[in-house]
Amino acid sequence: QVSLVESGGGLVQTGGSLRLSCAATGTTRSFHAMAWYRQAPGKERELVAQVTRAGFTNYVDSVKGRFAISRDDGYKNTVNLQMNNLAPEDTAVYYCAAAIWSVAKYDYWGQGTQVTVSS
Repeated sequence: QVSLVESGGGLVQTGGSLRLSCAATGTTRSFHAMAWYRQAPGKERELVAQVTRAGFTNYVDSVKGRFAISRDDGYKNTVNLQMNNLAPEDTAVYYCAAAIWSVAKYDYWGQGTQVTVSS
């Protein structure tokens, strides 16, 4: 059974940084893509960033230049999200996701980790 285990959330002040990590267990399959989504209170879940096996990345406009997604070189089923210059509007529950075949459909999801940015 595949599980995605997230770590690294917490409370930080405006302008601070956090690094989220996510590791897949229960499989040796290399996912086509891994991603981070987030959901703030009263809002829909949105894609924050994704990275494919080939290394292609894309980001939601609001985090471009501040966040960086990466997959570990030695183990492709681990994904990180470096978040810099955090703002209160980044406050949300962040979810790790993994896609087997296509970025059009993420097959596995983590439990979520809370990120809170205080003003």
